Amino acid sequence: MAFLADFGRHTVPPGLDEIEVMAREALAVIPAELRRFLGDVGIRVSEFPDSETEEEMGLESPFDLLGLYRGVSLDRKSVSDAPQDLDMIFLYRRPILDYWCEAGEDLAHIVRHVLIHEIGHHFGFSDDDMERLEAEA
Repeated sequence: MAFLADFGRHTVPPGLDEIEVMAREALAVIPAELRRFLGDVGIRVSEFPDSETEEEMGLESPFDLLGLYRGVSLDRKSVSDAPQDLDMIFLYRRPILDYWCEAGEDLAHIVRHVLIHEIGHHFGFSDDDMERLEAEA
């Protein structure tokens, strides 16, 4: 189910499950150039980053981080390495909703942008590369 994510569509803020559906819909249509690198990446939607992430990232507020990619970049993976935890994209619901309210943009577009941004930085893409790839999505 595609969400029409304008302010009039939601009478209450979308929940964790709704944000996850938006992310999975976005993941299904990202450009093949990105999708071919993803493998079995997981998506987890949480209210906020955990306290360890806040400290590690030096956040002033948990609202400062919309998403995060955790994993080993492909340029550092080796077939001889022991398997590590699953690569994971974290999306943070409350900061995303806060940004949505401030920016007035389409919520599904924001979720897609955060998703592509996190994947792109993980693979070392520049902001220009990510803008081009996102425009193709």
